[in-house]
This record gives sequence, structure tokens and C-alpha cells, in this order.
Amino acid sequence: MPVVNQPPSRPRARPNLTAFWRDRRGASAVEFAFIAPVLLLFYCGMAELTEAMLAQRRLILVASSIGDIVARDTQLTDARRTDVFKVGGVLIAPFPSTSLRMCLVSVLSDTKGKDTVDWSEPYNAPVNCPTKGTVLTDIPDSVLPANQSVIMSKSSYDYDSPIKLVSPDTITFRRTFYLRPRLSASVVRVKS
Repeated sequence: MPVVNQPPSRPRARPNLTAFWRDRRGASAVEFAFIAPVLLLFYCGMAELTEAMLAQRRLILVASSIGDIVARDTQLTDARRTDVFKVGGVLIAPFPSTSLRMCLVSVLSDTKGKDTVDWSEPYNAPVNCPTKGTVLTDIPDSVLPANQSVIMSKSSYDYDSPIKLVSPDTITFRRTFYLRPRLSASVVRVKS
């Protein structure tokens, strides 16, 4: 058997430190590994913020709409009240309506400007819904002049983020609208 001459094996060279820093293979993967968690956190945060803003806008729509519906009538019956609160539940969609709280209040002002609750209709037990006979001091005169009435619609919503990465706690949104009755001096509450 003939002997084949093989070149002598070279000892493996140690990588030079400057050559190591110049080598760009895999740099993109390392950079992506550093940036990916930040980008993912930013994406989830923006998704949570967008959802919360959408829930808040829906709540504004609920509060203004239920007050507007009542202000367009001369009286509020039990059946009408039930329908108005159903409208609020529909308007909050696609969010669940279980934590939606609504309150309809008729406030009368006497000749001296004393604002008193004529009637109040809560839905889902809102905490800040004034009861009948309560004297309100926080309604500005520009909203409710003396010897007039106004419909006050209040709503609140407890928003829970589906991701809970940036906002793990429940956020409570609240809105209040004042609307003057359109067809009469005040909206009368008629019990059935």
C-alpha cells in the first residue's frame, strides 16, 4: 500500500480578540434577543391601552344615550326605564355588561336655586346615585338655572384588562351627563 503524504496538521489557532469583534455572524439574532422582550411589552401595553380607551368611549356613549332617551320623553314609566337600561347594556358591547352601573336622576331647582332630586332610578346598584330628596350642591348654575329641571345620567364601568401585563388592576371609569328635558319642563316618574 502506497503511503500518501499528508500535509502536516497545523495547530488550531486561537481566535484573535479583534477578529472576534469584527465577526458579524449572529449579531442580528443577538440584537433581536435583546429587543424582542421590549417590543412584546410595548405591543401588549398598546393593546391594553387601546382596549381601555375603547371601554371608556363606550361608557361615555352609554351615559349620554340613556340620559338623552329620558330627556326626550315627558314621563318615565317602569317599562321605559327597563328599556333604557337594556339600551345601555347593548351599547357597552363588546365588553361584558356585568360591571356596568347606570343611574337616571331628575333634578329640580327651585326659585332660589336649591337643587333637589325629584326621582332616581339606579341600575346594578351604583355607589354614587343620589336618592330622592337629596339636595345636590355640585351642579353649576349654567347647567341648571333656578326654577328649571335637568336629567342627570351617571354611569360607571369596572374594566378588567384581558392581558393584565401592564395594567393588572381593575380600572373604574365614571361619566356624568346633564340633559334638559325637551318636551316639558320636567320628566315625571310614573310608577306602574
